[in-house]
Amino acid sequence: MKAKKAIKRLNKVESLLGVVIDQFATGTKEVRGMLDAARSSVSAATKALAAPDKKLPAKTEGPQPSRLSDAARKRLSVLAKKRWANAKRNGMSSLAKPARKTA
Repeated sequence: MKAKKAIKRLNKVESLLGVVIDQFATGTKEVRGMLDAARSSVSAATKALAAPDKKLPAKTEGPQPSRLSDAARKRLSVLAKKRWANAKRNGMSSLAKPARKTA
């Protein structure tokens, strides 16, 4: 459950406990003490959920280094062009491997 939804539900529970405590004015101190303890526990849980979490470290600014150098990218481009030229000479319309024929 997300924290925002949990906080909403805990607030509802806390208000319901308040209504029950107010309506249960006549009664033993033990029962009233337990209801007060429950209400304080719910409010503590609400405060704990509402507390801001630890912040994540900020991402470093600036561009990330490229994994391929410019020369390597150029070599790959030249090789890809050669593969396409060879495939076209052989009458292929894609570089995908042809499906194997099964008997």
